[in-house]
Amino acid sequence: MRFLMLYRPADVASVEAGLPPTPEMMIKMGNLIQKKIAEGKLLSTEGCAETSKGAKVRLSKGNLSVTDGPFSEAKELIAGFALFRVSSKQEAIEEAREFLDVAGDGEVEIRLIHDSDNCIESIKLSHQTQNA
Repeated sequence: MRFLMLYRPADVASVEAGLPPTPEMMIKMGNLIQKKIAEGKLLSTEGCAETSKGAKVRLSKGNLSVTDGPFSEAKELIAGFALFRVSSKQEAIEEAREFLDVAGDGEVEIRLIHDSDNCIESIKLSHQTQNA
């Protein structure tokens, strides 16, 4: 199973100011990343720049709009992501806990990625429910 993990830090101001992590944090995070890659669990990970360097593109009723950053919804700020391959949601939660032990205060949203296996299971379950 693959899970996308979205990291939202408690300290939004530092991210929005474009402040890099401390050298100590970079070393700790680098070690964790290397460990998870070696374990075959971490497929991809990146940090995100401040929202002033981004944009939101929205389509609503056929109208496309583009809003350049920065964005005021600080609680929704995504500072980074990781893509993990693990055997269960519980294991994904454990990976998020281990990440937060290094990253500090914040939250990680965990989302199951659809792949051929879980899509087929969802379709079968949907058909069973409809035919019951």
